[in-house]
Formats: sequence, C-alpha cells, structure tokens
Amino acid sequence: MREGFFNFSDIGVCILCFLFFSCSKPTSNFSDREVFRYNEHSNITSLDPAFAKDQRNIWVTNQLYNGLVQLDDSLLVKPSIAKSWYISEDGKTYTFKLRNDVYFHKHSLFGIDSTRNIIAKDFEYSFNRLLDKNVVSPGGWVLQNVESFQAENDSIFQIELKQAFPPFLGLLAMKYCSVVSKEAIEYFGNEFRANPIGTGPFQFKLWVENTKLILRKNPIYFEKDEAGNSLPYLEAVAVTFLPDKQSEFLQFIQGNLDFMKSLDASYKDDIITTEGKLQDKYANSVLMETGPYLNTEYLGIYLDSDNKIINNKLIRKAINYGFDRVKMIKYLRNGIGTPAINGFIPAGLPSFNLQKGYEYNPEKAKSLINQFVQESGIDNPSITITTNSNYLDLCEFIQRELEKVGLDVVIDVIPPSTLRQGKANGKFPIFRASWIADYPDAENYLSLFYSKNFTPNGPNYTHFKSDVFDVLYEESISIVDDRIRYKLYQKMDSILIEEAPMIPLYYDQVIRFSQKNVQGLGINPIDMLDLRRIRTVSYTHLTLPTIYSV
Repeated sequence: MREGFFNFSDIGVCILCFLFFSCSKPTSNFSDREVFRYNEHSNITSLDPAFAKDQRNIWVTNQLYNGLVQLDDSLLVKPSIAKSWYISEDGKTYTFKLRNDVYFHKHSLFGIDSTRNIIAKDFEYSFNRLLDKNVVSPGGWVLQNVESFQAENDSIFQIELKQAFPPFLGLLAMKYCSVVSKEAIEYFGNEFRANPIGTGPFQFKLWVENTKLILRKNPIYFEKDEAGNSLPYLEAVAVTFLPDKQSEFLQFIQGNLDFMKSLDASYKDDIITTEGKLQDKYANSVLMETGPYLNTEYLGIYLDSDNKIINNKLIRKAINYGFDRVKMIKYLRNGIGTPAINGFIPAGLPSFNLQKGYEYNPEKAKSLINQFVQESGIDNPSITITTNSNYLDLCEFIQRELEKVGLDVVIDVIPPSTLRQGKANGKFPIFRASWIADYPDAENYLSLFYSKNFTPNGPNYTHFKSDVFDVLYEESISIVDDRIRYKLYQKMDSILIEEAPMIPLYYDQVIRFSQKNVQGLGINPIDMLDLRRIRTVSYTHLTLPTIYSV
C-alpha cells in the first residue's frame, strides 16, 4: 500500500493520510492537545542508544533514556542521573554521585514491582556493552580515552582517563552513554532495538517500522520543573515517516504535525522570504525559530594527492577569496546560515571569536591565480569539485564566481554514499563536506586537521599536516582551564586560515517551525529535540487523533 501511496499527487497524499489515520476510533482518554506529533522523513533504524549515531535515532532515544549528565540549551553540562560529580586536580579521575530516585520504565521482566531503581552497576554494564566488540556500537569511540570505570558502590560511579581531556563531560552527554538494563538486554537480545526500556520522560508503546512510532508518558519519571511539577507535561509523542518533504510540509501547514525541523528547496520560498523571515501568510499560525548550529559546511582539499594545482596555497587562497559567501547565503539559503568568514570553528561555540578569515575579494583572487600561472607555468588552471545533488546549487554558484576570476571549475555530482566513501579514501581532490559537532567543544572541529587522525583511521579527510598545529593540539587537550584552551584553539584556527586546507562555506543554523499553540520547544546549537517541557494550548486545526490510538 505504501509504495503506491507516495506516488499520488499531493492532494491524494493528504486524503490517504486522513483515511489511514482515521480507520479506527481513539482508545486513549487524553486529548490531541496532549500529543506532540512530528515526522521523521529518514526512517528510524534503532531505539537502542548504543546505535544513536545520527539525528533520527538520537532524537527518539533522547526521549527514552538518560545518562549521567545532560546539556542545556546553552550547551552547559547539567546533572541528570548523576546529581553531582568531582574531577581530580589532574583532570583524569571523574567521580559521580547518583540519584536514588531514578527507575527503569515499568515492565514485567523486573518481577513483582515491574521496575527497579538505577545503581552504579548499571552504568558499569552499559559502558562495557558500548565497548563490546560483539555489539559493534558506532559509539565505542566515546570511551577511547578511558582507562577504567567501576561502581564503587550503588551510588558512586568512577571513571579514570588515560590522560586529561576537558571535553569529556560533554562526551558523556551523548546518547551513546545512556544507561540500559542488563535484564532487558538479556531478555530481548537483538530485539532490544525495537523493545527499548530506559529511564527517560517517555516510554515505548508501539513501533510499526516505516509507518508510525508511539511513545507514552513515563509516570515515574524523576525530573520536575522549577515549580515542582512532574515532567513531562505531554501524554504522548507520535512520529510518522513520510519520506517526501513536500508532503511533510503540507501536513504541517494543515495542522496535522506540530513541528517541522528542516528547510527544503521544494518549499523554502513558500514559507520564508529571501531575507530569512517567515512569510506573512503564516504569521498567525506558525512560529519560526533560528539559532546557531554546530555545523560547518566546507570544501575539503585532499593534500596528499599529486595535483599540482590544489597543492599550491596560492590557488587554495584564491578559491577562498573568489566567491561571495554573503550573497550565496542570501539567495541560495534564504538567509539561513552565517557566511564562514571567520575560520573553521563555527559560531555557537564559546571559543568562536570572530577572527579574520576570508571575505569576498575578487581582485585578490585574480592576483593570486596570476601569480600561480607565472610561477608554475600552468596556463588556464582548472579544478574539479565533487559533491552530491543536495549541494549542487552552492557548487554551481562557486563555479560561476571562480570562473570570473580566472579559475576553471568542473563539478562532479555523485551519490551521497559514494561521496562519503571516496572522501574517506582520498579519491577526490576537492570535495563538499560538513562537520557537525559530536560534543560542544572546538577540539571536535580541530581534530579534523590533527596529523595522527588521517583517514581512514580518523576524521582528517584533507590529510593536512603541520607540526606547529599538532603541538598546539596536543597541548590544548591536556589543559583544564577553558580560557587558556580557547586561546590555543584560536591559534590553531589561524593556522588553518593561513594554510587553507579547506574552504569554509557557512556556519549552519538550526531552523524550527512549530504551530503557534506549541510552547516550550526551545532551540539549541546541537539541534537536540527535548520534549520534557512541551505544552500545547487550544488547537483549532483539523487533527488526526488516531495517530496515537493504540
């Protein structure tokens, strides 16, 4: 049914959505105002936090699980299951004191009480599972700098690092580090991915893969709001899986979804202006929020190739000077994003300091290209940029701009999977890429240029190598004082600006659209979806209540 479903016109899609979700009567005793509805156009692959690798899985596991710590919307580390912690003076030993009022979601596998409280041994088990080669979790790297960990008693959990690493608390906030139940893992085995039991504000109810996912309020959740009211406020979360973004947009505009997370070319001009403002026709029904996103979009340059053109710093600098990032963001991104004229570290991080990078200077670009031609004897220099279709418009813009300053550009468009593989294997001289922070520290970005991280064994896709950079990097990750560490980060970013192993395009922005009746959604630079404090007020749109009828 679904294969034909998405081949209909948009009107047909809406009619079929209504029929599909209205085929049974609601069995729940709460109103549609107590349900939060969003669409995930990329299908969720697992509800196991050990496999929370990308946003589609991270968002849902954030509703189901907790870890030792969590990040607030300002990216500050806050308590979660750990109510406090102590870090030794050498920055290597972390001692966490756990709450005693956190319980696993109710399930018959826990016996007569249907639940039990969390103890330090649960974290010991969860971390060992993350490192278990038989589990093959993509998150095992989070603990690569950990020497040992152990439960001192039921309420004390201690972690010993191999060496000081100040961003470590931020790493522990990742969903990989969530606590899971040994009983549940042993009971469900490989099917734990579809039968999650966590401690989070919502608990699992139903998952029909590729169709819908239902979560219900966890009645024994431990967190409360500032007034002492139990969280979460909502009774349920309903996730649908419409793969077509235009259909998702229509469902949102009709009020059948409470939230829409992305901006797609198929509807961006309909919902926002070229200045990045919400169109007037939606002002009374839709709320738009934007903010910094820890994502730098860039063109990477593979420096281990024998390409004499891109290996020359004159050409790399000419590319950086040769196109107007401000114009590109305004007309191709409708103002969503910040032109990357301040280095590689993105806006939104504390160590971002507006240092001078590359602004549009076509005369400077022409001069650098002419100097290259004279010194190398290579007339009519040409470069090839490899990208996927999602970024073709940006690359074509850069192509036109660079050809004006004397640099021929060929664009090679390939599938995303082929681009990822080729980028990791050094097959492309210039490639379109992005880096989204795994944790809120600039070390996460600078690690892309540390020489010991050459791909395929690390994230250094450009194979950039600088002895000075490496010394600064190694020094920075051992310094606990943020102010000193940030200064070292900025020195490293200055080296990247001077050597130009990449061309920063823009620092991305989070953009969220929600119905005006949704309150408490918030926004943050890692684009985490937190539904604990969501409320919905009086709602007048047509609703589809059987989305959550289970």
